[in-house]
Amino acid sequence: MTASDPHPSDIMTAGQRLARGVCRHFARLGFTTLEEFCPKRGKRVDVIALGPKGEIWIIECKSGVADFRSDGKWDGYLEWCDRYFWAVDADFPTEILPEDTGLIFADDYDAEVIRMGPEVKLAPARRKKITHDLAQTAARRLARMRDPMGRY
Repeated sequence: MTASDPHPSDIMTAGQRLARGVCRHFARLGFTTLEEFCPKRGKRVDVIALGPKGEIWIIECKSGVADFRSDGKWDGYLEWCDRYFWAVDADFPTEILPEDTGLIFADDYDAEVIRMGPEVKLAPARRKKITHDLAQTAARRLARMRDPMGRY
């Protein structure tokens, strides 16, 4: 990287920067996270977090009101997690977010859980499937980083 090269955070979208802060926060809580995970074909969550006790939380990062209003699929993610959260910056008008979901304030570097989402435990079979799929997705991404020419 040279002095004229853009900093990685300069080429990230606002949502990706929020996700980075969320992932850093959850790592300190003992969670492992994966960005842009598909729990089911046609559904892609911004961040999925696997907790130290096997809990699965989904976090959708919204960079603004238009981003939130254009997301018509979010309630379809509820069946794939134990808790659901919105991650927004401190200037976001949080009164438009559903009150029965979690709320996280985030920025490029950190995050803070403001409101816990209600816990609705996943069925054991679904938890096993998501955990397995999460592990496979993470392993494939690592393999592609190490060997971009491989078939993963």
